[in-house]
Amino acid sequence: MSPSWKRTSHVIVGAATALAVLTACGGSGSTAGGDEKEKSVSITFWGWAKGSKEVVDAFNASHKDIQVKFEEIPSGNAGGYAKISNAVKAGNSPDLVSIEYPMLPEFVSQGSLQDISGHLTDDVKKKFLPQAVELTTLGGKNWAVPFDASPQAFYYRKDVFKKHGVEVPKTWDEFREAAEKVKKADKKARIGTFFPDDPTTFQAMAWQAGAQWFKAEGDTWKVDTTDAATSKVSAYWQGLLDDDLVRNNASFSPEWTNSLKSGGTIGYLGASWGAGVLAGTLPEQGGKWAVAPMPSWDGKPASGMLGGSTFAVTKDSKKTEAAVEFAKWMTTTEDGVKARIASGTSSAFPAAAELRPAAKEAFDATYYGGQDIYQVFEDAGASITPNWAWGPSTGTTNTVIKDEFGKVTNGGATIADAVEAGHEATVSELKKRGLKVEG
Repeated sequence: MSPSWKRTSHVIVGAATALAVLTACGGSGSTAGGDEKEKSVSITFWGWAKGSKEVVDAFNASHKDIQVKFEEIPSGNAGGYAKISNAVKAGNSPDLVSIEYPMLPEFVSQGSLQDISGHLTDDVKKKFLPQAVELTTLGGKNWAVPFDASPQAFYYRKDVFKKHGVEVPKTWDEFREAAEKVKKADKKARIGTFFPDDPTTFQAMAWQAGAQWFKAEGDTWKVDTTDAATSKVSAYWQGLLDDDLVRNNASFSPEWTNSLKSGGTIGYLGASWGAGVLAGTLPEQGGKWAVAPMPSWDGKPASGMLGGSTFAVTKDSKKTEAAVEFAKWMTTTEDGVKARIASGTSSAFPAAAELRPAAKEAFDATYYGGQDIYQVFEDAGASITPNWAWGPSTGTTNTVIKDEFGKVTNGGATIADAVEAGHEATVSELKKRGLKVEG
């Protein structure tokens, strides 16, 4: 583990300590129920990640003792998390759910998940990146099985860049210069998009810049979503919007997709999983796209994490052992990762390092002209900026920022206003929950 990852883990461990009081309300890990003694156990799984159905089909075909019923739900921020929360409250939740790292503390603090520590042995946890284990460990307990890491990446139309003589930017200053050049060469084209519906993309860029929104010291949460690094990112993107250098479209919306198809947008600031999204969304543009490291502020490699999935067992499941067994198969076996990526729509970057060669082999890189995109992800993963931790109220933070981002227009509310509103709402929510807060 690199020094930067050690520092990251130390911060997250501190956050986990502060969450210890919260995890008391989480469901306790249940011993396999009587129904797990049957010859075949049926479990339910909700998720949205690309390739999930193919993974379930492959598991069911190769296992007789456990069978999985899969239901595809909207992505978390598009309604999936609300659906999971409502199901838990109603007492009819599935056994296993997909939850991204940023939202895991929220679900744990609400008592929606089971402690699965008793089902994750050290030899299993050692398969994963230490930071992925730390992100799923709260209050000294394991609450989910990590699946992928999600370092940032910049996807761009290499044919259009070449046509207009635009160099791939290595710094954010160069990104703006490239954006200006793209617009000048083609007044209808833009280099990328600001996603008003997706605070996580903004958060990843703040993370990359060195921001630290949540910090736990003892039993106190220190909250600052408006630190110097975040303010720099806010001002930068506000400038791009004010000067009409990037689009302002909802992520994965018809407007965003159509703009990519027409050549109106020729770049995408995303994460490792974005490679599969583009290939699946724009199959007709195969061979025209390439992947580069995210631009950074000083030109040195740096990345945040954008999303990243885990699998967690809901509090009322009576089939914990079977659910965890399926989760482990998805995350630690070559058959599991190959089934997901062979679908042609997933470019998952496994948290289990030993599975990355299998992931690379399974992904059809012809869409990117045969480029070794997994090496780009590997380098980006090694450059993830330390000192970021997620707090226990990410849902509130993101909902408020998303609402305010929707008001960002020229002369209207600003990105800085939105982030400030998120700060105030977060502090208020944590105080409402009876937590000690500074911010």
